[in-house]
Amino acid sequence: MNIHEYQGKMLLRAAGVTVLEGVHCTTVEQALSAYDKLGSKVVAVKSQIHAGGRGKGTVMNPATRDVVMEGGVKIAFSREEVDTYSTNILGNLLVTIQTGDEGKLVKNLYIEAGCDIAHEYYLALLVDRDNKSVLIMASTEGGMDIEEVAEHTPELIHKVTVDANSGLLGFQKRDLGMALGLSGSALKSFGKMLSSMYTMFCNEDCAMVEINPLVRTGADEIVALDAKISFDENAEFRHKNWDDLRDLSEEEDTEIRAKETGLSYVKLDGNIGCLVNGAGLAMATMDVIKLYGGEPANFLDVGGGADEEQVKTAFSIILEDPNVKGILVNIFGGIMRCDIIARGVIAATEALSLQVPLVVRLAGTNVDEGKAILAASTLNIHSADDLAEGAQKIVALIGGEQ
Repeated sequence: MNIHEYQGKMLLRAAGVTVLEGVHCTTVEQALSAYDKLGSKVVAVKSQIHAGGRGKGTVMNPATRDVVMEGGVKIAFSREEVDTYSTNILGNLLVTIQTGDEGKLVKNLYIEAGCDIAHEYYLALLVDRDNKSVLIMASTEGGMDIEEVAEHTPELIHKVTVDANSGLLGFQKRDLGMALGLSGSALKSFGKMLSSMYTMFCNEDCAMVEINPLVRTGADEIVALDAKISFDENAEFRHKNWDDLRDLSEEEDTEIRAKETGLSYVKLDGNIGCLVNGAGLAMATMDVIKLYGGEPANFLDVGGGADEEQVKTAFSIILEDPNVKGILVNIFGGIMRCDIIARGVIAATEALSLQVPLVVRLAGTNVDEGKAILAASTLNIHSADDLAEGAQKIVALIGGEQ
């Protein structure tokens, strides 16, 4: 789950991390009032969308696709410029390297006070699943695309692995700060900031905290000038406040409906819809589809206790994607019974007047009953005995179209 920068800044401030004063706005009038309230001659007018690369993005008219302005983050030196930038950004599309060509509609702004920047750094905290730890990455090359730094000058990215049992240790903070060239009061400020951020990362069950740029001011204070934060949704039961932070307008309607139905769905760019029980099996299914030359259109896990109605809903969600040219159902029955899946598949196929090819692979609990139910139907359903056969069949049935 992602949140906006202004929301991330609230969490950072509450955790003791130094951030600049800023005001969340949804109208031009609010942006102008924010400028007056902040009392800073120089402010940053920041578009708020769930995507990186905002500063280098392009603001476009959603109806005509005409370019309105370059850059979704602008520095304003007067009230008039705040008016101009806010007017240009709000209600328009922001197209960045992460949004794709469709862009995202900007409904929120963050007006932030100016900062005396002496140097920009990059900082990120991530979950390192391989090492069961928290990975902290930092670089002197802040304000840039970290991917470019990693590709061309990887030696400028410094890493620290933090054991969850021992926590962030003093020498790790010191070594990382010194690797960035910090000393004296700047090094002390960095260590304090990193301790606060690590504590927040753990307490809030974050999946990622990225600050780009993290800055050193002329007074040698370390300030988080940006905030890109995402949470691990597996911990949602511990955080009732997440509902207040969630911006549903930034999420796919189908993903929202799937969540409400108890399904795990993520839209992808391919053309073969997938309906699977179990996250690991879903990942394997997508891999095998790609192995045989296809492209999965989604990740969809119906879980272990889906009923016929949920299966029908899953089909309808898959078919809302106009790119889908075929569907592969891959069920390994444990708690989930294959006969229930078979009945759900038939009910969905009939109710939705399914026109695209459908391949079903069943294995496990009540598999014979499930296969018999499918075989007795008069619907155009293709059976497969294993995943490889199922993937080959669906790729062949859609003619390998991409």
